[in-house]
Amino acid sequence: AILPLLTKTHTPRSTESAVKYFLTQAAASTMLLAASTLNALSTGQWDITQLTTQPALTMLTLALMMKLGVAPLHAWLPEVMQGTPIKMALILATWQKLAPFALLFMLSHLMHTPTLLTLALLSTLLGGWGGLNQTQLRKLMAFSSIAHLGWVIAMMTLNKYLALATLCLYISMTTTMFSTMLPTNMKSLKDTTTTWSALPPTMLTILFSLVSLG
Repeated sequence: AILPLLTKTHTPRSTESAVKYFLTQAAASTMLLAASTLNALSTGQWDITQLTTQPALTMLTLALMMKLGVAPLHAWLPEVMQGTPIKMALILATWQKLAPFALLFMLSHLMHTPTLLTLALLSTLLGGWGGLNQTQLRKLMAFSSIAHLGWVIAMMTLNKYLALATLCLYISMTTTMFSTMLPTNMKSLKDTTTTWSALPPTMLTILFSLVSLG
């Protein structure tokens, strides 16, 4: 349903982003179905919340990490967010995370904890490292998303409700950041330097949002 919104501007960049998003999500959804089918062949149980075979759990974990944009399956997210309008980038960074996170929330007790911690650590490191020399705000927010999802998954291994609270804080800070970018049409860090003199309150909000996002 989000694909028509991604291509609303009818530019080559937005079309490319929509295709990348479609292929990534289609691959992840295929892996989810394959995990369920593999488990059904082994156990006769189609319920995805009752996965018991290790290959099915591995495929499920990879599929959810791909949908969430968690490292090392994160490469699609910065490119897709950079090629979409600010409103769509906000949806990709927040709303589109809810469905796979809900599934992860229900199934985390079935997954291999050391694997989740490894993916969380890798995502946190690559997200922070990838955002170091970024000048485009949407790409910067994409790498912020990758890093924060790493922290959310790390929290998931300790306490699911603590992970939920962490996700809610991330969504609120990200929404605040994009809400200030939208009226000023800021796209790069260079734009923030020219906006300071005209809109000091907006720049203060952006500054506090960036600090809060780490």
